[in-house]
Amino acid sequence: MKTQQNLIVITGGAGGIGQATARAFKNQPIIITDYSQDSVDKTVESLSKEGLNIVGGIACDITDKIDIEKLVNYVDTKGTLKAFIHTAGVSGTVKDLKKVFTIDLVATELLVEAFHKLAVKDSVAVLLSSMMAHAVPENKAYDAALKNPQAVDSFDIVSKYVNNNSDTMYNFAKRGVQLLTHKYANKWGEKGARIVSVSPGVIETPMALKAAEEHPERMEMIKQATPLKRNGQPEDVASVICFLTSDAANFINSTDILVDGGVIHNIKKMS
Repeated sequence: MKTQQNLIVITGGAGGIGQATARAFKNQPIIITDYSQDSVDKTVESLSKEGLNIVGGIACDITDKIDIEKLVNYVDTKGTLKAFIHTAGVSGTVKDLKKVFTIDLVATELLVEAFHKLAVKDSVAVLLSSMMAHAVPENKAYDAALKNPQAVDSFDIVSKYVNNNSDTMYNFAKRGVQLLTHKYANKWGEKGARIVSVSPGVIETPMALKAAEEHPERMEMIKQATPLKRNGQPEDVASVICFLTSDAANFINSTDILVDGGVIHNIKKMS
């Protein structure tokens, strides 16, 4: 028999922001999912030792509809969905336009559609976008493709605008993530549920530190351009995510929250 506990489901749960988010929820029941079962198991064990209420962990290839269905069914057996927090993704360092588009945007829509089945009143979906999405201007030509990433021609349309650059594709895909919060707001709203996105700036996770190694001058430039003169920490993002899923944020919907120390406005002035 299914329990009525209000579950927090975190994709990319083995990552820096994923783990920080789990810690931010303290005693609430959490399900961790990530690409590798081994990393899921290690994360579940580690966070459980810290005293967190980890009620389950399961591997999921977020680009695979069958795997996503397994994840949704697994969550459904554990309780009621309070929050679906989607932190999984790749950066432009993978150097593969299709991979970035598929993992960061197509998979996001697949998950939003699948988790809608579990949404109830006061459920919340929090999607991770990026401050760099705010560097991509509004444009009807590619926005329609970003908003409908599963359409057969969407990748080809967007590709025309990214100059064969995987970092630029990342920025476009993350703009698409924000557009999905508008696309699905009414559908989630019919259930009394919300959908929002969070746009981190440079956050010192393993993924960002790898980018820093590849582009040290650019990363230092961004740090110096940040009004607070520091990079973000995973906890800076986690605390905002936690707030957005709380009753204190129950009228915040279909919008994006920047967590970037104010740097994107300075970056846009420079370009």
